[in-house]
Amino acid sequence: MLTKNILIIYPQVADTKIGVFQNNSWIFFKTIKFAKEEAEKYQSILEQEIPRTEQILKELKENDIILEDIEIVMGRGGLVKPIESGIYELNDALKEDLRKGHGGLHETNLGGLIADRIARMIPGAHAYLSDPVVVDELEDIARVTGHPMFERKSVFHALNHKFAARNFAKSINKQYNELNLIIAHVGEGGISVGAHRRGRIIDVNQAYDGNGPFSYTRSGTLPYGDLIEVCYSGVYPKETLRRMLIHEGGLLAYLGTSNINIIENRIKDGDEKARFILKAMAYQMVKEIGAMYVVLTEPLDAIILSGNIFQSKFFTEEVKHYILKLGQVVISPFVSDMDALADNAMMIMKEEAEILTYK
Repeated sequence: MLTKNILIIYPQVADTKIGVFQNNSWIFFKTIKFAKEEAEKYQSILEQEIPRTEQILKELKENDIILEDIEIVMGRGGLVKPIESGIYELNDALKEDLRKGHGGLHETNLGGLIADRIARMIPGAHAYLSDPVVVDELEDIARVTGHPMFERKSVFHALNHKFAARNFAKSINKQYNELNLIIAHVGEGGISVGAHRRGRIIDVNQAYDGNGPFSYTRSGTLPYGDLIEVCYSGVYPKETLRRMLIHEGGLLAYLGTSNINIIENRIKDGDEKARFILKAMAYQMVKEIGAMYVVLTEPLDAIILSGNIFQSKFFTEEVKHYILKLGQVVISPFVSDMDALADNAMMIMKEEAEILTYK
């Protein structure tokens, strides 16, 4: 029995999710709010490291979680250099790049920094990151755009993709590196669709702020001629336009809400615009799935649809309507970044994972 505890830390824009995991079960879970008013006290995201750490330590103490019982502290990965998929122990190079933010600074960059800070307080504990959003296994041909000034980048829901792939492989008594999969994940930060060929994601759309289907709040791929005109119209400052496209686009821009339950209720009440826009999001997603299907070049084992939105019968049936002809479709609606991080930590405890070194 693995009696030592695992502490999971996942900072987001307005909160920090933490959990303590033991023997394949959660024994503590908490979402700690980090209010906008609190965030505005600090000039940069990095300045939130200490106050968020203090919030976590306070919650653990108030809930009788003994620090010395924690062996692994697993943080959510952020925007560092492109890396291979896997688990990385926090070292000086990784901490330095989390502070630099190679692709920009995001609250998830704090995950590793806070994990390392807390692990250093505990004798014998170690801090890790696993499958951050910058996992890059693209084939070179997938990097080509259409102009040598630009190159396609791999920034997507790597943690969710790898977790869903491993779970499916276990369910059919196979290894992930034996399978050819298409995984489509709908997260809070866009929709990513990846072609998984024998354990590597050879192609995937850049879901962070780039191309692909529109989603809850992401605008996805746009007609760039029209976009250039908007950019140089003098109406929208750069940050305003960025916010519109990444945080205020998609379903939110079209329907005034990104809450799928509200949208489904509107559809049930006869709202044809809500029905049409949600169908359009499914349509864009299945086009991306089709694109990944043709680049696999080997027989497909399954298409995995991952994300809470697949609790929506309307959206799920709309997607399945198009893709059932391609092969087996597996629905994974109850996904959690926290579960995925805990799964990686358990692989460390069971000595099933190689620990990689960030350079």
